[in-house]
This record gives sequence, C-alpha cells and structure tokens, in this order.
Amino acid sequence: MTRNVRLGVNIDHVATLRNARGGMDPNILQMALAVEEAGADGVTIHLREDRRHIRDADVDLLITHLRTPMNLEIAATDTMIEIAARVRPHAVCLVPEHRLEVTTEGGLDVAGQSDRITACTNALKALGIRVSLFIDPNPAQIDAAAATGAPVIELHTGEYANASHRDERAIQLMTLTEAVGRAKRLGLEVHAGHGLTKFNVKPVAAIAGIEELNIGHSLVARALMVGLPVAVGEFKQLIREAVTGC
Repeated sequence: MTRNVRLGVNIDHVATLRNARGGMDPNILQMALAVEEAGADGVTIHLREDRRHIRDADVDLLITHLRTPMNLEIAATDTMIEIAARVRPHAVCLVPEHRLEVTTEGGLDVAGQSDRITACTNALKALGIRVSLFIDPNPAQIDAAAATGAPVIELHTGEYANASHRDERAIQLMTLTEAVGRAKRLGLEVHAGHGLTKFNVKPVAAIAGIEELNIGHSLVARALMVGLPVAVGEFKQLIREAVTGC
C-alpha cells in the first residue's frame, strides 16, 4: 500500500499581508477555506506572543469554520496553554519563540526544559488535543520528546533547507532520515517542516516514516504567482511523486 504524506498549509503570511495594510484583505477565513478546497489535509497557524500575523480573533474564527484539522502552533507558556484549552484545536504544536526572530530559528529545547514541556503536554492531552513538539533532528531532543509523552514530533528542516551545497544537503538529509528512524523506534509519529519549497520538498517527503509536512511561506509566495488553489495542488503533486517514485 502506498503511504500517504499529509500536507498541512501554514497561512500565517496571509495574515502578514493583511496586517501590513490593515482591514480585512486578504480575508483569512476565505483563504483558509480555499486551502481546504484545494486538497490540503489541514491548516496550521502560529499564534505568537506579539501577534505579528495571526490574531486571537483569527483563531476563534477558524476553529468555528474549518472542516479539516487545525494545527495551532504556540509557545509553552501558561497564557498560550490557556488559549489552547479554550479553543480546543485538533492539534497543538509547541514551538520555541523569541521576540526578535523573523521566523522560528530552531527547534524546541525539550531536553533542557523537560519538566515544563511534560506539564504542557499532559495538560493538552487531558483535553483530547494531539500534541506535537517542534524539534531539531537531534537524538537527545528526540529521546527527550518521547519521554514527555507527546505522541508526535515535527522535525525542523531548516538546516536542510538552508544548505547551499549539494554535499551539505545530503548530510542534512541523512540526519533527517536517521532522526525519523530513531523517532519511529520510540513509537513517535513524525512530521517535518520549515523552509520547504517546490525545489527541495521531494527528498524530505520521500523519507519513509514521515507522515505530514507543514509548509507555509514558500507556498503562500507561490500563490502570488499562480493562485492559492494551484499552489496547494502543486505541492500535493510533488509530495505524491516523492512518495510513489513517479
């Protein structure tokens, strides 16, 4: 049986464009529904502390209208856990967050704050929310993630995406492949994302054991050229080709 790799589409930067001018355009709900209709398997949004793109009202609106699973990315803070507890999304991905970063610059240090992450994980799981931890493809972080009781990890693919030479990309791809194998042996479901584009997604999608890819910035950027439904379809097709080998 051919395995299925789901595509989650991060629409944060639809909100970035809206917020640059104010008002309602582009409409976040309209864009989220277009993503769903185009075949995405879920919608990802990151509610940041500074609300630089997604806002609280967006979360409330989307949770009411989405037909596919919402994946809410948040920092492991009391305030964010309380928001997740109120909204009850299908999934929460705990991510690191630094006020001055442009985008997420690395994985969550689960090993260095295991008690905190475990407490957040347990609180969310008690509400029936699927918990994932966004981590670097590092053995110590994978082991620590498994120890928290979180059922899912999302591997940070930034080092692979940013590699400028073929040999370095090959090394980073091997690191990801080994990380997936380790996680699967520990009973974890494995997702991946960050910096994935039309030109680098297929080798990651082809890694046996990866079940979901979350892609945002490059897909939204592509949508400016071809439209959101077409961009979603292109990424779905690339993932399908990677999985089937044709």
